[in-house]
Amino acid sequence: MRHRFTKVMLGAALFTLLAGTATVAARSQHATASYNIGFIYPRTGVLGAYGAEEIQGFKLGLQYATGGTGKVNGKNLNITYLDDKGDAATGVTEAKDLIGQGVKILMGTGSSGVAVQIAPLAAQNQVLYISGPAAADVITGINKYTFRAGRQTTQDVLDAKSFLGKATGKKVVVFDQDSVFGHGNYAAVKAYFSGHNVSEISVPLSATDFTPFAQQAKNANPDLLFVAWAGTTGGAMFKTLDQQGVYNGTQVVTGLAERATWAAFGDQATKIHFLSHYVYTAPKNKVNTWLTAQLRKRNQVPDLFTPDGFVEAQMLVHALQKGDYNVDRMISSLEGWKFLAPKGFQAIRPQDHAMLQPMFRVQLVNKNGHLVANVLGTASPYDTAPPVVAMRG
Repeated sequence: MRHRFTKVMLGAALFTLLAGTATVAARSQHATASYNIGFIYPRTGVLGAYGAEEIQGFKLGLQYATGGTGKVNGKNLNITYLDDKGDAATGVTEAKDLIGQGVKILMGTGSSGVAVQIAPLAAQNQVLYISGPAAADVITGINKYTFRAGRQTTQDVLDAKSFLGKATGKKVVVFDQDSVFGHGNYAAVKAYFSGHNVSEISVPLSATDFTPFAQQAKNANPDLLFVAWAGTTGGAMFKTLDQQGVYNGTQVVTGLAERATWAAFGDQATKIHFLSHYVYTAPKNKVNTWLTAQLRKRNQVPDLFTPDGFVEAQMLVHALQKGDYNVDRMISSLEGWKFLAPKGFQAIRPQDHAMLQPMFRVQLVNKNGHLVANVLGTASPYDTAPPVVAMRG
């Protein structure tokens, strides 16, 4: 009888111990539950300045979207930040490592070359990928697992077209470099400036004397001269256009990059019309006001890619709130989502995940010795919406 009583007591004690251990484990799991996220971006390399803007915007976006808690659904966000250095091979390796660790959400990068390599990995491994400022059109519709937070090249081109308003039959000349970049811009303008007469003046990359090409531009007498240029010769090129009188009677339009580059346009800066992805003085809404106020506390202002990082955070928080780390549910929650971002109202087109958003037309003016952006107008998300493409994966 005593032996049987001892066995009963031992069994009860063992049951209590196991039950207690299970309860502690469950509580521990609940207390430490978090969402694992991988953020790959160019912290260093030639795109390092863009990466800094993206990550700053992302962290402020998380603060805004989570109401300052840094949590979603009561859970912590365990974010691993990795530097892709603007290199596709590095970004792919990092993405594979994160996927191997069980991460179901990948984010980031301002490099199109990196983004187009990560996107197929997301589809192969059925993880959500939200790319950052990477602008390549091919990211839109690449597969159902990939979304973009920033604008795409076609939206830049359609923003430039908005300088012509509703007019048709205008003469448009693309003044570009003899390169893949230059000819790609010409092809885009020719494709999307429907109803206008488009031609090209291509300048050798080795050119140092731009006079003969500027003379060609002057003689062409276009209504709009679209300049697609990259590199350190830009200042000399824009100066030569001025010397040849190209700005007289012609709208000279080009893209406006981050604030640090504005001085490179030289004395001609105030004569150029710029298509703009974002300048912080353009949007008038509560989100942009909040973002600007936060950076003003640091004696800073939002720059070109700050809103892209901010939108990445908004998308992440929304996807987790609705999908709770279930990839299919997170995808469904993002498709068709409309929201207020720093730039204004934006929408994710469900058919191909294009990020519809406003774009801006600006001109630089000299104010007390400093260049500031004067907003000429806004191109609506409808005006700059790229054509719908079929989802490819």
